[in-house]
Parts: sequence; structure tokens; C-alpha cells
Amino acid sequence: MKKLTTYALPLIVAMLAFNSSFAQQISPPKGYSHDIGNMVAMLDDIKGRIHRITLNMNQEQVDFLLDDQANRIGAMIMHLAATEKFYQVYTFENREFNEAEEEEWMTGLMLGENAREEFKGKPISYYFEIWDQVRADTKDLLKEKDDKWFDSKRKGTKMNNFWAWFHVMEHQSNHMGQIALIRSRLPQ
Repeated sequence: MKKLTTYALPLIVAMLAFNSSFAQQISPPKGYSHDIGNMVAMLDDIKGRIHRITLNMNQEQVDFLLDDQANRIGAMIMHLAATEKFYQVYTFENREFNEAEEEEWMTGLMLGENAREEFKGKPISYYFEIWDQVRADTKDLLKEKDDKWFDSKRKGTKMNNFWAWFHVMEHQSNHMGQIALIRSRLPQ
């Protein structure tokens, strides 16, 4: 028990202090319908947490590869932006990427060897500026919709728009865990 108290108690206290400084509730921001607003709040919460755990990374840390099959943190943030961009065109325009969009976004969307080569040598702010713009577009587009649209099914699928944006949110949450793992393994 002494070992647990020595190591776990300070960690628990630090986590509570960290968490108490952030809102711990989901509520729709003004200008959105209820369900869409709650989704916007969740998307922004996850993005904010990813931003906080990467904010002070230097270039070596942003470009760190855990192994030769891993992705760099910058590439993963680019992946999150690309995935969100895909779901914008998929849900708002009822289509997939066109040729120009594929050229711009597919490396980030697919990750892998091409992304390991392309997404390096840029500061963490570079990736967040791209994601910030994608998120601003998402929020503008969602403001134009209501909960009836959110509940409506995607043409030709069983998926509704709510589930599509839930998937974007859960996808970002999964990668937040990967980013946290990589951050914990960064060389000191």
C-alpha cells in the first residue's frame, strides 16, 4: 500500500488539478442545434486536449518515429485534419474526394511510408494551422444544419450524419491515445 501511495497519489492529485482547470461538461455552443452543438463541443474538447499534449514539442519530438512502421506526431495530426475534411465532403456534399482533394489530402488520410517522408521538418504549429482551418470549416458547415439533418441517413447507406461525425470524434480520440503513447516514449 505504501508503494501505491508514494507513486499513485501524486499522479491522481496532478490529474485532478489538471482536469479541474477545464470545463468537464458537454453543452452545445450558441448557434448550433442541440445534438450538433454537443458534437461540436466534443470535437473541440478532443482537439484541445491533443493540442495541449503537443503544444511545446520541439522539431525532434514532432518528427520522432517510434519504429520504422510508426507515424510521426505531425503526420497523425495531418491525418486527423484529412479525415475530418473527408467527412465534410462526404456528409455535406454527398460525395468522396475529387481529384484535386485526393492530391491534397490522401497522403495524410492514408498515412504510411509516403506520410513518413512528406510530413517531417515542420513545426507542430504547421499541422495545427491546417487542422484549425478544417475545423473552422466544419463548424461553419454544421451551423447551417439542424438535428433533423444530423439524424438523416446518408443516401445509399444505413449510416446517419450523426454517426458519421461520431466516427470522426472517436477517430480523433483513438489517435489522441497514440499521440500520448508516442509522447511518453520521446527521447529525453
